Amino acid sequence: MRIVGGELRGRKLQNPTDDRVRPTSDRIREALFNVLAHGNFGAFTLQNARVLDLFAGTGALGLEALSRGASFTLFVDDHTASRGLIRTNAEDLGVTGRIKLYKRDATKLGPRPASAGPAFNLVFADPPYGKGLGEKALVAAIDGDWIAPDALIVLEEDRDQEVPIPQGFVEVDRRTYATTQIVLMQLTT
Repeated sequence: MRIVGGELRGRKLQNPTDDRVRPTSDRIREALFNVLAHGNFGAFTLQNARVLDLFAGTGALGLEALSRGASFTLFVDDHTASRGLIRTNAEDLGVTGRIKLYKRDATKLGPRPASAGPAFNLVFADPPYGKGLGEKALVAAIDGDWIAPDALIVLEEDRDQEVPIPQGFVEVDRRTYATTQIVLMQLTT
């Protein structure tokens, strides 16, 4: 696994040592970030974006965003080994000053604390497939004021799984790559 674009392109990422984490593949990340760079999503731009990476795992999505121009990423994961892996990857890439790690259940975020900074305009949710956790996390994020009005939300799920769009969001794009579907959403206005 590696960073596939931007200033850190080609740099390797550490992989998990068990099956608990299913990192987004290099090919899917490359396709996703091409959509983010070239899609028409209103006021959204990846440049200087504040990224919220829920169910962060290895941190690959949030680190890829930093490589491609995002200014900051907050990684949320409730597993100690995942946070250690994210910390190692951030150190290896030299971006520790542009990240924060929160030990938190993404489906129970609560109110956004002052330490998280302003609301986020790019949100990744890559939960364990088939459990409906992504939708729960997005509802928790909107209820806790974690998401900025111009935000783009990226939810990853198994291609065969039904993905209901949570109240308060509207689907703006959907892509399927092999066994993965990517649903892009924005807040309703």
